[in-house]
Amino acid sequence: MTPRTAVAKAATDSEGITSLRYRVTGTVPQTGRLEAEASMSTLDGKSWFSARPAVWGRGAADNNSYRVLPRQMEGSPAVQSRILTASKDVRKIGTETVDGTRTTHYRGTVTGRGISAARDAATTKAARERQIESLDQFVALHIDNRLTMDLWIDEAGHTWRFRMRGDTRATRGGTEGKPLEFIDGEPLDMTVTFLDVNQPVTVETPPSEDTAVIAAPADKAQSAGD
Repeated sequence: MTPRTAVAKAATDSEGITSLRYRVTGTVPQTGRLEAEASMSTLDGKSWFSARPAVWGRGAADNNSYRVLPRQMEGSPAVQSRILTASKDVRKIGTETVDGTRTTHYRGTVTGRGISAARDAATTKAARERQIESLDQFVALHIDNRLTMDLWIDEAGHTWRFRMRGDTRATRGGTEGKPLEFIDGEPLDMTVTFLDVNQPVTVETPPSEDTAVIAAPADKAQSAGD
């Protein structure tokens, strides 16, 4: 199986995920260092997730928090794991054991233009929608042109871990007397490890007063539905 075929197969398999427990570590722009574990499940036609106390921040600013994950982390990581399918230079790095599981390590670079080209070349509606989701995620991460992505796939052909690294862009100004300008942002280096896939997870539908739309601020929400 070629690297491109293996990555595409893992992406296709991720579409069948109905529940997931995963761990996020790394550094995210505007958030700083991040360590979090979350569970997701599809209930009654909606996607719900629950985040355990997470730690993020810079140095002494670290804090334990029940807030939802930073915006770049919102939604299913299965979407982010598909981004590598738009790479034109996917290559096999080697075999590695990750958390006791034998995996094959792949790496490639991805650009927004590459994802757009993959979207336009899609031959089915489902494939096109997958690439649109990938492009949305690329934009949400504020990537400055190019993203380096590593993907670890287990012996069953399923995504086990992925890592995303890249420079980002930011803005400043935009107020009276200060024109809006684009500047270099902070680097992104984020790793997501899939812990349990399609296994029972405890994500109960919470009372409506304890929910929040995931795109809206929800500092006190422990669970959110979209």
